[in-house]
Amino acid sequence: MSSHSDATRTLGVGILGAGPVTQAIHLPSLARLGDLLTVRHIMDVDPAVAESVAARVGAAHSTSINALLEDPKVEVVAICSPHQFHAEQVIAACRAGKKAVLCEKPFAMNAEEAAQISAVSEETGVPIIVGAMHTFDPGWLAAEANWGSLPQTAHTIRSSIVLPPNARFEDFASEVITRPAAGTRDYTDIEVIKGMLNGGIMGLAIHDLPLVRRFTPDFAAVEVLEARIVRPFGYVISLRTPTRTIELRGAMNNTWNPEWSFEAFSDDEALRIDFTPSYVQAGSATATLSRAGTTIVHGPFEHNGYEGEWRELAAIASGSKQAPSAQTLIDDLTFALHIANATAARVDADHQTAQAIREGAHP
Repeated sequence: MSSHSDATRTLGVGILGAGPVTQAIHLPSLARLGDLLTVRHIMDVDPAVAESVAARVGAAHSTSINALLEDPKVEVVAICSPHQFHAEQVIAACRAGKKAVLCEKPFAMNAEEAAQISAVSEETGVPIIVGAMHTFDPGWLAAEANWGSLPQTAHTIRSSIVLPPNARFEDFASEVITRPAAGTRDYTDIEVIKGMLNGGIMGLAIHDLPLVRRFTPDFAAVEVLEARIVRPFGYVISLRTPTRTIELRGAMNNTWNPEWSFEAFSDDEALRIDFTPSYVQAGSATATLSRAGTTIVHGPFEHNGYEGEWRELAAIASGSKQAPSAQTLIDDLTFALHIANATAARVDADHQTAQAIREGAHP
């Protein structure tokens, strides 16, 4: 094949933010997809980081979003910056006329930002996907192709995440969570508790909330029954809707056996999906479907959602696949934000109740 045809079929990638997620997840995935995508430009506010990471892949580097967006070799943009910058950068990439945008979750911090992104995407015609990697995992997709009516009939849904606290996750958690420096966390401080729970939901559980929502037709009516932290970092959150019981569990501790699973149960069917731990590049999730005394396992497949999201982006940018509707992305984000807000409200209510009991016992 000629070099000209190679150039026309390989999409140029620009990455905003060159932190651990870019270095340990996206660059290895893109290295395996050289027939589809080529990293052309890396931007980071730290010039030394931008230069060093770009040098690994032979890309241009800068400290300016405008320099990256104005680079004619950049056709698709990945937004891997701190989450408070996501919305403005997604909008800027759309207005720059790029072919597609991949944004790390959450793609917005509130419903107003999400609505702005949706409007700009519709106005410019630039498709957006959010990097909830499990929705692109071949194991999840195989389950989707075979689960039949389970999303309508399921009554219990569970997301369970147990991970070791490696340095990358500590860095990630410290960015997400509003809390004192490590080692001085006050587990009795109501604001620290709410910060930890919010960080758990918007930083960890958010990976699986689109999956939970898929099995929760009445997701708009979700309410939080119980929310508590798990030390040193984790959460247990029990929720319900009129037709569903939902449990979200997450913990980062000194485990030797990481586990990341999603489960859904109806009266006569069960689905369990076992995902690979974060930062693991090889192999997909496995999906186990049980019904009427039979059990069928799908997977593992050759790649997981880290590579899957880039394959999806390439297909969308080249026009061979349609992007998910902006409404789906907004609904996923609204669901996560609602759970985060309702969890904070539940913690406040429980705290006030406990305080009233204490004051009643000690007038």
